[in-house]
Amino acid sequence: MSEDPQSRYERDLELDRRLESSEREGLTGTTGASIYEPPLVPDQASLPPKSVEPGEEPRWRRDFAVDWPEDNYVARRDFVKFLVLTSGAFVAGQGWIAAQSLIKSRRPSPSPRRVATLSEIAPGSVLVFDFPGEHDPCLLIRTESGELLAYGQKCTHLSCAVVPRLAEGVIHCPCHEGYFDLLTGRNIAGPPPRPLPKVVVEVRGDEVWAISVEERTV
Repeated sequence: MSEDPQSRYERDLELDRRLESSEREGLTGTTGASIYEPPLVPDQASLPPKSVEPGEEPRWRRDFAVDWPEDNYVARRDFVKFLVLTSGAFVAGQGWIAAQSLIKSRRPSPSPRRVATLSEIAPGSVLVFDFPGEHDPCLLIRTESGELLAYGQKCTHLSCAVVPRLAEGVIHCPCHEGYFDLLTGRNIAGPPPRPLPKVVVEVRGDEVWAISVEERTV
């Protein structure tokens, strides 16, 4: 004979106990049974270790909870720890960017540097030089028409050395297939996020001088 609805309702009320109630003692850990009723097989329930005196609890017991309420608490604690660490890293990164911007803004303008003579760089050729520092490689390009162009040689993606292709009208980054326009230095293909730094050059008589560097974002 099937159970009548009223009896089934009363039985469900008896099984619907709160997790932290004393009636649930012994039903801890992972189990294939419902959390509201005893497991069909006693071995399905993992029992907590025997209680010990306060302060003598093993360290692993504090880090690896057994009962569900404690397990949820550890998960929340770890989540909060992750949020704090992530927020701290974000703030530190923003601080580093701000500090770098402040340092660059207060850095004195570089002294003009002689790069070459016009006779040393024929039309359709390229010359590598360092500016403003000894470890800042740059490219001096003279087009077939005689126009002088100069850019930083480090790709704006991951600082690989770029190579001009005068016949194609581009500057190529061989590391990750990035491309820049030869006449403007602007990024036109691949992963580079911004144009190459532009080096301002000036012709003084027969000499080419590097005057300054313009960092560009677009």
